[in-house]
Amino acid sequence: MIQSGDTAFVLISAALVLLMIPGLALFYGGMVRRKNVLGTIMQSLILISLVSFEWVYLGYSMAFGPDLHGLIGSLAWFGLGGVGAAPNPDYAPTVPHLAFAMYQCMFAAITPALITGAVAERMRFGPFLLFSLVWVVAVYNPVCHWVWGNGGWLKNLGVLDFAGGLVVHLTCGAAALAAVLVTGARKDHGKHQIVPHNLPMTLLGTGLLWFGWFGFNAGSALAADGVAVGAFAATHLGGMAGMAVWSAIEWWHRGKPTSLGAASGAVAGLATITPGAGFVSPGSAVAIGMLAGGICYGAVLLKARLRFDDSLDVVGIHGVGGLLGTLLVGLFAAKAVNAAGANGLLAGNAAQLGIQALGVAAVGLYAFVASWIIIRIVKAVVGLRLDPQAETVGLDLSEHTESAYGE
Repeated sequence: MIQSGDTAFVLISAALVLLMIPGLALFYGGMVRRKNVLGTIMQSLILISLVSFEWVYLGYSMAFGPDLHGLIGSLAWFGLGGVGAAPNPDYAPTVPHLAFAMYQCMFAAITPALITGAVAERMRFGPFLLFSLVWVVAVYNPVCHWVWGNGGWLKNLGVLDFAGGLVVHLTCGAAALAAVLVTGARKDHGKHQIVPHNLPMTLLGTGLLWFGWFGFNAGSALAADGVAVGAFAATHLGGMAGMAVWSAIEWWHRGKPTSLGAASGAVAGLATITPGAGFVSPGSAVAIGMLAGGICYGAVLLKARLRFDDSLDVVGIHGVGGLLGTLLVGLFAAKAVNAAGANGLLAGNAAQLGIQALGVAAVGLYAFVASWIIIRIVKAVVGLRLDPQAETVGLDLSEHTESAYGE
């Protein structure tokens, strides 16, 4: 039975998740050099359109349609046929089916946008569009069905992912790693320091991401109820703890805390709390955020030692955050918080930790291998990189004939 309050809550949450995409565009746009800011923003913004088209005609049905052997949904809902005002009791029994479909559309749109930060400042626009379209069809949609789809094999095994630690953050982190390895480093990487051109823009993007994340996590309850309240609280507490610990470690390690470090810590905490937001207590959320701040900071440091050019730290923040957060669900989850979840190790159920680890291994391996294959094929067919002269000029002029700041 449709509840007007739940419907309003899901629609508002969908709008908040959509807002995260321009928020991400500003977050990434401020961290690149000024010659690449519009090109970087465009890579996030255009996915609202590209992925929404895909979602209507293929994505929603593949991800949430009637199950085929636990692996994928059938195309029964192609073009959103049969998806209307009546609720779907398998997913959201108190809101219109179409509201649920559009809410999930926003998740599909932001996930490939996260990948763009890894190869910022060097991928051509056309190959980027081709990779993103194939990636959502071949990686995002199947993984979404495995974890959230009715009949999905990981869901049937009991893997818990409240709002996208596996489906969003680990998939994009694994894809980012594959993309960096295939695309290669920026031509200036390692020769001199590459610094953000507009950190106030990045901080504004951080605020919009944090604001939108309440729709991302609390909205995943799909009802205006106690689970949503718990997820809302956990989201904020995870983000603030990640910011605090990252800033404290950076202060100790480098001698000064930075605004970029505070923003990175917040996003790390928010990403890491995502899979457990609706399954853990407020105290556990603080602990998860603190672990995120420390471990993701270390992962970003490791990037420099490994000498790979993940431009905006997608692997270290989203990939590691999604992996860590999913495992920590197996430690901190409690049925006292959400009866639809499970108890974790600290609540006496050690098996859940193993189930979560299986989910991490399956999704991480599949997303990396499939992403590597996709980007290798795109590279072979149409190429990936800007030519050296265009990379010197920057994305804005070479790909879009625009300049962010004029003369």
